[in-house]
This record gives sequence, C-alpha cells and structure tokens, in this order.
Amino acid sequence: MLEEHRVLPPPSKLVVGDGEPYVEIAGRRIPIGGPLPKLKPGEKHVRVVSTLCPYCQRLLPGRIVERDGKIYIRRVCPEHGEIEELYYGDSSLYYRMMRYEETGKGVTNVHAYVGLGGPCPYSCGLCSMHENHTALANLVVTNRCDLSCFYCFFYAEKAGYIYEPSLEMLRFQVRQLKKQGVTMAVQITGGEPTMRDDLVDIVRMLKEEGVKHVQLNTNGIKFAKLFFEDPDKAIEYARTLREAGVNTVYMSFDGVSPKSNWKNHWEAPFTLEVFRRAGMTSVVLVPTVIKGMNTHELGDIIRFAAKHMDVVRSVNFQPVSLSGQMKKHEREKMRVTIADAVNMIAEQTDYQVYPEAWYPIPVAAKFAKFIEAWTGEPQFCMSNHPMCGVGTYVYVVRGSDGLPERLVPITDFFDVDSFVEWIDAKRLYLLEGKSKKMLILKGIIDFRKFVKKDKLPDGINVVSLLKSIVLKRNYDVLGKFHYNFMFLGMMHFMDQYNYDVTRVRRCNIHYLSPDGRIVPFCTYNVLDDIYRDHILKKYKIPLEAFEREVKLKGFNPGEKYNRSKYFKLIKNHPIYKEAYRGILW
Repeated sequence: MLEEHRVLPPPSKLVVGDGEPYVEIAGRRIPIGGPLPKLKPGEKHVRVVSTLCPYCQRLLPGRIVERDGKIYIRRVCPEHGEIEELYYGDSSLYYRMMRYEETGKGVTNVHAYVGLGGPCPYSCGLCSMHENHTALANLVVTNRCDLSCFYCFFYAEKAGYIYEPSLEMLRFQVRQLKKQGVTMAVQITGGEPTMRDDLVDIVRMLKEEGVKHVQLNTNGIKFAKLFFEDPDKAIEYARTLREAGVNTVYMSFDGVSPKSNWKNHWEAPFTLEVFRRAGMTSVVLVPTVIKGMNTHELGDIIRFAAKHMDVVRSVNFQPVSLSGQMKKHEREKMRVTIADAVNMIAEQTDYQVYPEAWYPIPVAAKFAKFIEAWTGEPQFCMSNHPMCGVGTYVYVVRGSDGLPERLVPITDFFDVDSFVEWIDAKRLYLLEGKSKKMLILKGIIDFRKFVKKDKLPDGINVVSLLKSIVLKRNYDVLGKFHYNFMFLGMMHFMDQYNYDVTRVRRCNIHYLSPDGRIVPFCTYNVLDDIYRDHILKKYKIPLEAFEREVKLKGFNPGEKYNRSKYFKLIKNHPIYKEAYRGILW
C-alpha cells in the first residue's frame, strides 16, 4: 500500500515587483529574462528554448540555430553578454532524432512532490510541470571515493564533508519514490558505493521495499583489489551482492589503453573475472567521452565489450558534462556531443555501426504507448527529449578464435523506421476503438514484412522474438534477447553551457533526496549550488566526526587506492593479458 502523499513546500519563490523579476532559491536571488538572440547571416533558425546564463544562472530565452552543418544554442545575458555553445555536432542527425519526439505522461500517481514556486528549472523536486515519471532513481549512499577523477561531479574532498546517510534515511528516500506507483529501478551511486561496509544491507533493503531492478554504479576497484589479496574473498563478495539483489553493475571504463583509462585499465580484467566467477553476468561499461582523451578508442571499447559478452551486456557512452567556469576555447578542446560520438564510432568500426543504426530514447516511448493502447494497462514510458540519448542493438559475429569479427546492427536485418511508423499508426487505430483481435492477427503478418530474411544472422528468429515480447508480453524472452545482442547506448547529461530547459522537464533519470524530493539529473548535478550541494550540506557529517565515528586513521589519502602495490602482479598476470588479447595485442 502506498503511503499518503504530502506535497513539500516549493524550493523557490518567484518575486515580481516594480523592478526586474527574480527567483529566490537556496539563499540566492536569480534574475529572470533577457533578449531573444538575433539570427545571424548564414544561420537557419531551428527553435526557441529556455536556457541559462552559465555565469549567473539567469533564466533566458535561447535560440537553437543551424550553421555549417552543426546545431548551436545561443543566449544573451544582460550582465554577461552573448554565450554560444555547440548543441549537436551534426545537423542531419539532429533532424533525424527529433522526428521521434514523444510527450510524457507526468509523474503518474503523484501530481507533484513539491509546490510550484518558480519557473523551471527552479522548482525541481518533482513539480507539477515535470513531464516524466522516474525511470531510474539514483540513490547516493556516500560521497567518499577511492579515486579522484578530475571530471567527477562530486566527491568528499571537493565537498569538504562526508555525506553518508543511514539505512533508514535511504529507506525513506525509496519510499518517496514508491509513491509514483511505477516499476522501481534504483541505481546505488556515490561517490564509490563499495566504500560502505553495509552495501549488502542497502541492496537487501531495496529489495524489501519492492525495487525490481538494482543497479550498482562502481569503478570496480574493490573487486579487483580483493582478488589480488584473496580471489575467493572477492568472488564471495560479488556473489553476496548478486544474491542480495544486484541485477546490473554499471562500471566505469574510459578506454582500453592505460593512457586513456588511467582509472581502471589495469584492474578491469580482474573485476570482470570476479563477476564471471560469481555469476554477476550483467555488466554495463560506462565510458566518459572526452575529446582528445579517449575519443580515438570508442570502437575499441565496443570490441572489448563484445569480447567479454559472457558478462558485459552493454556499453553506455557518456559525453562529458563540463562543470565549472571554462573559457570557450577550453570547452572546445573537450566538448563532444552525441552526434560527434556516433560519427566517430562509425569511422572506428569501418561503418559496421553506422549513424543511421542509432535511435533516440523516445522510440521506446512509442513502443510503450502502443502496448498501453493495446492492453489498456499503464506502461513504463521513456519519453525523454531526443537530445538526451540514443541507442542501438548489435549482433556480434565471432571468428574461429572466438574474438569479435563483425558487428551487425539490428537495422541491417530489421526495418526499424517502418516498424515505428506501423506501431504509431496501430496505436491510433486502437485509440479509435478498433478491434484488438484483428490488430493482433494483422500484426503477426506485419512483423514479418519488416524482417530482411536474407540478412538475418544465423540462428536468430526475430519474428518469434517480437511475437513473444510484443504480443505475449513475455519479458523472459526480452531478457534472452539482451543476452544475444549487445546494447550500445549514449547519454549526454547537460552542463550550464548547453542547457535546454525542455530537456529537464522530460528527464526520467532522477536523484532521490534525503529531504523527500526527487530531482532530475541535470538540475541536481548541473545547478549543484542550489540543488545537490545545498541539499547534501544539510545532511552532512563533518570530516572530523566521521573519522571519529568509523575510527579511520586518515580520510585522505588513507582511503585512496594504491596501485603500486599490485602493479607487478597485474602486468604479468594471464587474466590481464587475455582480457586485452585481440584488442591491444
């Protein structure tokens, strides 16, 4: 039974008087409004959006424009002048992705978590303007980490305090999520969650509260470190987490070479081996994509994942979100958009994974709305903005040596465009009250015409899979599909330079908060001083108190991982050499 819902006070207040309107939030006054940027010679107007000044967070009108085959976002701040940023690196891909735009359904059973005090994005929590229920909830269990990555959103040394909520406080946050009445998927995140000794208890609590999918976000270092010291202990730790309820491990992996992936290049092979032996067979590799740092290895990352498909289910690329104050030329050195990464992957896979193989997230919403119209039952709806993310499935063809030889996107043997048009048309057909039985009979025939039989990989019966997944709603078959195909995804979380308020309103990756709010990713982390940091400081543990309570001799560098102790063992170990065979040598 869902707990009674109480709407929380709005986090902001709109003040409109004789002077300039502004928003009061987190102890700040943020002005609102400015001129609409003018269209320049050689540009094509695309759309008008709401955006922010990256220097003062003023809410401004922004113009999306096309120029020289790329898409830009521009605004004019009365105080800081004109600010322009690359929005999407390929205009043709931009228009293709925007064709699949879908509206959301709001937050279902809950009208709002917080009152509406100011314009978006200053009433997050979720407010009544939000257009999507939570699809994945991030639950921050610590801000401690055993690494110090320069591009990280936050960790304890930067914050100056420890945030490590109790089990009961975490339970409260999950119960807030439960009020939406949708299938709950929770990612345990941080910081580095494996820094907590009670991580297994946290996983068990999530399952007790009815969370269907538990995802562990980790750099994987602890599993490898335990393996170096005692393989059995490492395997037992991973197995205990799996048995407690961890469904998927979301593991950082920025490249295949030690230069690109200084974070865990050396440890990743041992972490995957631990998972392999422990039965943790759903790992997502998560590269943070930074121009010039690892953009030359995107294809190799996919090949590495394909080699290890017995445990790796997916690669989810994340073009970097540029936090902090940066000059334009500094941003240009690092900026990568989804379109840029898609085109790089095409080049680095000899166009086996070509740009047209990728589709934006709201294609899944079209599918969900079709099922909902057919069954009359509410469905999990991923109606994000098309610029938030893209994905595709690939079938891996192996050579006689077992190494990946060829990548075959699903679009090679299935006409996705025509299929999406078909489910859109049939959804309208159902909503008009037509016969569902006739639709089912026609659907079996229609599915077949989307399949390119002469290009089907051996042993793959796509028609049978679709009939089981769509018509019979057999999600066990969907699971088998995921074990035969590798999913390639890409999510580009915003920063203050490319901020588009429309994207925030459709966000479905949210953070659970100890004050009872549920906050979209791209306000929580991007507007950190009025959301993430402002919230967490209220629930912080001072460093001195934390050290005293947990009896640590030192917080920094006492908890940091020291690779030098294991380096000789790693470099000469057969597990390390085999992991990169066919990729690096």
